[in-house]
Amino acid sequence: MKPRVLTVAGSDSGGGAGIQADLKTMLALGVHGMSVVTAVTAQNSLGVQGAWELPVEAVRAQYRSVVDDIGVQAVKTGMLASAELVEAVAELIGSTDAPAVVDPVGVSKHGDPLLAASALDSVRTKLLPVATVATPNLDEVAQLTGVRVESEGRLREAAAAVLAYGPKWVLIKGGHLPGDAVDLLTDGAEEHWFRAPRLDNRHTHGTGCTLASAIASQLAKGQSVPQAVAAAKEYVTGAIAAGFALGGGIGPVDHAWALRPQAGPGSPSA
Repeated sequence: MKPRVLTVAGSDSGGGAGIQADLKTMLALGVHGMSVVTAVTAQNSLGVQGAWELPVEAVRAQYRSVVDDIGVQAVKTGMLASAELVEAVAELIGSTDAPAVVDPVGVSKHGDPLLAASALDSVRTKLLPVATVATPNLDEVAQLTGVRVESEGRLREAAAAVLAYGPKWVLIKGGHLPGDAVDLLTDGAEEHWFRAPRLDNRHTHGTGCTLASAIASQLAKGQSVPQAVAAAKEYVTGAIAAGFALGGGIGPVDHAWALRPQAGPGSPSA
């Protein structure tokens, strides 16, 4: 049977991030994607114009409907707007025998807040402890731990601060640092560094959602965490290279790049 992956996240009406990016990523990587919608956003290339979270009962019902009948080999979380939603989803994941990739979404690419400040403590104490892999960017690391990373030398400190909340692994995404894009994956014992040249393409909407979904897809196929992250990084690097203009602002990464003949990372015209 085809591996099944469930995303628990918000809807991006512009199609570049959120549930839409997650499902496109899962399709491209050969797994069956399923979704639990936690919030609906009015969103385009210029930003988020509005967001409405769904009731906890609706989120719980969607999750149970999928997991109890179809089953899952991996779960990925994205936008969980409130403390109530964070705690409900953490409880659901904790009762599911499948790896969980937690993307602790705090702000959008445009700087729009997607998580209530009151929910941060729930992310720390409820959601991170049930994560197989947490994938914060540097802004989210600062939000969650207070550690501000301004150089590659502080990535280890950031990782230790996030691991203290209980995830098995953490991937600190250093994409906001100058120079090459460098990420650190660690479980506190072993380290894996991932480097990629910085691509001259501003159309990067959905990068975080795409990476987390790609990791979950590879875990669902039975890969180890380091293998899954390495494969996901290769996929997302190609998607960023092929990112395209859409609307008047920041366009999305291209989730379909790997499906084209002779596609390779960094070959947007393939």
